[in-house]
Amino acid sequence: MSTLPRFETSSLPRSLAVEPPLTDAEFEAFCLKNEDMQIERTSEGAIRMNPPTGAMTGDGNSEVNYQLRSWWNTHEKGRVFDSNAGFFLADGSMLAPDSSYVLPEQLKGLTKRQLTGLLRLCPAFVIELLSPTDSFPEAVRKMQRWIANGVQLGWLIDPDRKRVLVYRPGNEPIECLALKLDGEGPIQGFSLDLRKVWRCYQVPAE
Repeated sequence: MSTLPRFETSSLPRSLAVEPPLTDAEFEAFCLKNEDMQIERTSEGAIRMNPPTGAMTGDGNSEVNYQLRSWWNTHEKGRVFDSNAGFFLADGSMLAPDSSYVLPEQLKGLTKRQLTGLLRLCPAFVIELLSPTDSFPEAVRKMQRWIANGVQLGWLIDPDRKRVLVYRPGNEPIECLALKLDGEGPIQGFSLDLRKVWRCYQVPAE
């Protein structure tokens, strides 16, 4: 594992094929060696890397995570994670949502060592926030992978069109254009104030 490469963001490849495919342990070590970028793995073993986000996307991510964390503070059950947390899924992929919530029963029995690394479970709820460099079709495929691996509820936030696509198992996504999106299922009681999210994408007045 000592030969795993470290990449500079200025010369970052968007996709990397490794033969033979990295084991989970090797992949986790690779992520740690390149911790200044978000790294994911497809179920086919391809490694995908993204550089740091732009300022508006970073602001939007911060706002979404703040609101989800504020809801968590009302009950303190389960865990909320930001985009730095990755999850090994049943299909062999490792994906990192922009924000996620894991139910308390999913955390039972996990050790500190397990919680320190990439988790081997599927969040109950995920949020993906589109950035200017994201491919919308690829973002849709990622949401479909989340649902196929056990996500109970997923929100794909599209700030350019000021809409959210709501994903549930066994259903087609529903487009939401409201200014507030109410949670259900694993996040019953949570409401996302989209006005505050859209505000992150405004250019400050001079």
